[in-house]
Amino acid sequence: MSEQNHKVITRFAPSPTGVLHVGGVRTALFSWLYARKHNGEFVLRIEDTDTERSTALFEQDIIDGLAWLGLTYDHFYRQSERAPEHRAHLERMLAEGSVYEAEDNKDGTGKVIRFKNTNETITFADVVRGDITFDTTELGDFVIARDIDHPLYHFAVVADDYDMGITHVIRGEDGISNTPRQILIGRAMGAPRPVYAHIPLILAPDKSKLSKRHGAVSATAYRDAGYLPEALINFLALLGWNPGDEREIFTRDELIRDFSLDRIQKSGAVFSTEKLNWVNKEHSKRLPPEIAAEEVVRHFPDRDSTIVKAITPLVLERISVWSDIDTLCEAGEFTYFFTEPQIEAEKLSWKDASREDTMRHIDKLIEMLQEADYTHPDTIKASVWDYAEAEGRGAVLWPFRYALSGKEKSVDPFTIAHIIGRDQTLARLHVARSACDI
Repeated sequence: MSEQNHKVITRFAPSPTGVLHVGGVRTALFSWLYARKHNGEFVLRIEDTDTERSTALFEQDIIDGLAWLGLTYDHFYRQSERAPEHRAHLERMLAEGSVYEAEDNKDGTGKVIRFKNTNETITFADVVRGDITFDTTELGDFVIARDIDHPLYHFAVVADDYDMGITHVIRGEDGISNTPRQILIGRAMGAPRPVYAHIPLILAPDKSKLSKRHGAVSATAYRDAGYLPEALINFLALLGWNPGDEREIFTRDELIRDFSLDRIQKSGAVFSTEKLNWVNKEHSKRLPPEIAAEEVVRHFPDRDSTIVKAITPLVLERISVWSDIDTLCEAGEFTYFFTEPQIEAEKLSWKDASREDTMRHIDKLIEMLQEADYTHPDTIKASVWDYAEAEGRGAVLWPFRYALSGKEKSVDPFTIAHIIGRDQTLARLHVARSACDI
């Protein structure tokens, strides 16, 4: 099918029998990217004819997941609402003789509608895998509907693709075996054959089938865990597709520009939570400062927002996803920016430094920092650095940092002093000096 002469229309057709997991997201993403690249249309079709397993809750999870990811669709359909169209196709094909009513071989209590198989060899061109050939003889005259009002999956899919003008069917490789039946049905129906692209499965790190413990959770679960939608899209795009160079971080527009079906690989793509976290961290670094600060502030609801905004770069260095902030807060990682620390006198001295020397260094720090410029960590550093170099950096800077943070591991003292300001810096040093006298 020439892309110059036909408008590209792709579709994502999930069944609302479970949440939208990463495999489904990637299928939707590849279909969406291809449609957007070619200024085409993207269809969301909820295949909800399995009434026993389909639920409104799962349908909403699919819709919410796509909305969060920004995978907007141009048309929305529910397969269950297309019964009149399905019946019309079946009636016409019954009249033409390409399908027929027959006894149900399972229990003999009713009739089903079967497709009159032509028993031939079918070859179709798959964009990812090349030509694929099937001998359809073994399929026999297969059932396509329980009755005139209840078509089965293969028939409904073909009818819907035909009516919706789907030009490209992009789906997982587990759909390859469905293709011969659907080609036969489509040809009998008079439908043009779409372009097929069967994408590789997503595998766990041990090359087994991806499961929940490996990351096969819903898109909305990633949202709730604090991942950025741009990061999840970026990560999933590279599971089975590559741009032909070494780039790993993409914006949405860059993916649309560079995506192509012919760069989808045949082999399975391995899911790595560590890689996803890295991609998410890289996207976090690229957020506008004000947007990042707003998100960080949201995780410190009871703290001074001015200080929270000031520590935002420090927070971003230490997290992969937004929910990591809560973990760091629970561990007391940033408490010293908001409250005065508890000082233990025996921890103030550096290694074998005497208490007298530590007191002397703190006195000197108070003197130098009284007149220091607090506009930047570097200006604070400049005011004490020569002294620290002369007396020993550890001997001077260790009590400086511990006095400000109350922790053996923390942000450097220049950054802490810059953020908490002159008054708090001097007050904490005086407290530390007093602790030395006890």
